[in-house]
Amino acid sequence: MSPYPQLFQALRTGPFTLKNRIVMGSMHTRLETEPDGSARAAAFYAERARGGVALIITGGYSPDAAGLLEADSGALDQPDKLAEHRVVADAVHAEGGRICLQILHAGRYAKHDALVGASEIPSPINRRKPRALATAEVEQTVASFATCAALAREAGYDGVEIMGSEGYLISQFTALRTNNRSDKYGGTLENRLRFPLDIVRATRARVGADFLILFRMSALDLVEGGLNAEETLHFARALETAGVDVLDTGIGWHEARVPTIGYMVPRAAWRAATARIKSAVSIPVMATNRINTPGLAEELLEQGVADLVSLARPLLADAAFALKAEQGRADEINTCIACNQACLDFLFRDKVASCLVNPRACHETSYPKVRALRAKRVAVVGAGAAGLSCAITAFERGHSVTLYEAQGEIGGQLNLAKQVPGKEFAETLRYFRTRLAHSSIGLKIGHRAGADELARSGYDAVVLASGVSPRLPDIPGVTHPKVLRYDEVLSGSKVPGARVAIIGAGGIGFDVAEFLSASHGAAATPEFLEAWGVDPQGMGDGGLVPPKPEQSARSIVMLQRKSTPPGKSLGATTGWALRMELARRGILVLTGVTYQRIDDAGLHILHEGQPKLLEVDHVVVCAGQEPVNALRAELAARGIDATLIGGAERAEEIDALRAMEQGMRLAYAM
Repeated sequence: MSPYPQLFQALRTGPFTLKNRIVMGSMHTRLETEPDGSARAAAFYAERARGGVALIITGGYSPDAAGLLEADSGALDQPDKLAEHRVVADAVHAEGGRICLQILHAGRYAKHDALVGASEIPSPINRRKPRALATAEVEQTVASFATCAALAREAGYDGVEIMGSEGYLISQFTALRTNNRSDKYGGTLENRLRFPLDIVRATRARVGADFLILFRMSALDLVEGGLNAEETLHFARALETAGVDVLDTGIGWHEARVPTIGYMVPRAAWRAATARIKSAVSIPVMATNRINTPGLAEELLEQGVADLVSLARPLLADAAFALKAEQGRADEINTCIACNQACLDFLFRDKVASCLVNPRACHETSYPKVRALRAKRVAVVGAGAAGLSCAITAFERGHSVTLYEAQGEIGGQLNLAKQVPGKEFAETLRYFRTRLAHSSIGLKIGHRAGADELARSGYDAVVLASGVSPRLPDIPGVTHPKVLRYDEVLSGSKVPGARVAIIGAGGIGFDVAEFLSASHGAAATPEFLEAWGVDPQGMGDGGLVPPKPEQSARSIVMLQRKSTPPGKSLGATTGWALRMELARRGILVLTGVTYQRIDDAGLHILHEGQPKLLEVDHVVVCAGQEPVNALRAELAARGIDATLIGGAERAEEIDALRAMEQGMRLAYAM
């Protein structure tokens, strides 16, 4: 019997019986923009179907040219595009899965010049101003949604999901924030809901009863001028009446100033909003956002919060999530840590999405799961992110691997990162420990590999993933007892006093500020909602109420030499939230600083041309790192050409994303 009986119970929904309650939620990948996008998407989704999910929802495809998110985004609006979609649908069906196409009209979020909206009200996150759709154009857009669904059916999809959440075009019609129309699609709530309800009715009329229709609706808008809970429940009931089979619950518009899926959001933080929707309808309801373990998914089903759970990024992290859970192997799941670094942040950099903890994601055709042509004896020195990724991948490709780690445990810098509130690198380390235990990798913990030993062993390849050491800047008094390194602080070996200055406002500086200012680790859901001004009952305007003031556990000032905005290296989709969080706690950030000296009085600086004394108890240095790679020269002197990866190769920033991708890529090159 499965340890998760609710999660692996079949569910009849619409015309189908789903084999379990796990749905792969929609996410943008940019695969459709690639020359071989159909083949890559087919491999990507097929691997998830093979991994046991009951239903897959694709990334969003526009029903017409105006609705494209970007000029090169995917659309399904013409029959000549059916062939590329059949490749994807057929690949999923061959693995025993079901798949729905998401229909997404970007509206005023579109990043092209032909964007349209409910009204001519621009978005604060898009410099372009939309043109308001005329009444006849709205009616044509309704027809375009229905046509797109009919084409999806012809392409072999099992259904469609209509994207009516996150602030895209449908949301722009439902909310007063973005709808000031005076025709039949504006004004009263009934009029503002007409557009999505017309879409559902027109779609059902085109595709018939034996085709699945999901609708992703906002359980919480989290923007002023959005729907409140009462209006949302009215909308949910109307969608059921119109012919929707499943309601998928989205959370927040993209322009909301509340984080919804980043690591600082507690797991299943939005369960109450989903439960409200479920209480109002009789069709299945899906829970989403920050659900990343089978135990949590089981809990939500058992408590009646939802009928289905949507896992999007968790299935980037581990395609076999469902299969491992069903077989009682949850400890082998590579858990999504909600870092956003390779999924969402890549999209903002015009790159195909992937995953920090699983860099194969969306690159399955480039890195197939096949064994190397010739097995080699490989030594990997250093069991941090880069070394672990390289060692595990090399082993899986058939190589004989020995992994050396000088410290008493694996993880390297991940052991520091996991101390930052909300960051879930402990899950990543648990996954790697389990993988090592289930492998024949020779793990030598607390063993500092030397050049002579490596030379004597006759390895075919030597990889140096020996990491970094903190860099101390050239400031008079930097060896004063007041000075602490970031690794000493995050490891807990040194505890700063009540007044702290942090030298360095990059990623590590912000992590240390978060670590020192949080009153007690990661926030629980009630505290998180209070701090960000979310009404647990959803009755505020858009579900919002005034945020509760926070107080830092310490008096903290962050400093950087550059005059550029602080935190420039932070992630595009999480950095803004971290900056807001620290600002709300009263943490001061000074830029354009010249450091003069550190002494018993504190930290002496020049700022805006004026000398200042920061009377602090401690100065925490977060001023970069130096690579630890002297072993390479020692090996070269013995005729061994070792390969550097991770921080040992480049130490400007501690970058687990680059380290894991580099380790995997090297293992495939062996």
